[in-house]
Amino acid sequence: MAVTRRAETTWTGDLSSGSGVVSAATSGAFSELPVTWAARTEEAGGRTSPEELVAAAHSACFSMAFSAALARNGFTPERLETSATVTFEKLEPGWRLVASAIAVRGVVPGIGADRFRELAEGARDGCPISQALKGNVELSVDARLEG
Repeated sequence: MAVTRRAETTWTGDLSSGSGVVSAATSGAFSELPVTWAARTEEAGGRTSPEELVAAAHSACFSMAFSAALARNGFTPERLETSATVTFEKLEPGWRLVASAIAVRGVVPGIGADRFRELAEGARDGCPISQALKGNVELSVDARLEG
């Protein structure tokens, strides 16, 4: 069964001086988050960007994939703290999303640090957002076991 999700953006003005708002139309989880070109290429200034939304999607997706991988291997995480840092860079052909770096810190009873990193690398490769980015964006994961 296919599942769809929808977001909507309203934009006014040109690229450099215009602005918009983006909303989660399916869930209503967020609405009218402000977006501008400057928020993408300079300081965020309280506004989001498509790249920040990709980072949010990637960190959430990875956390779910990693939790599932841990469970399949007999481990139950007490806590996983995941961040994704997306890099948006001006290259010769124009602006491109070039990297997404995952950092995960976890408390997982009974697992060793090497196995934790191994399963994190598998989750990086298997998460659906990683799959969508793979081949276009450099993907990395820094996994550290705590406690």
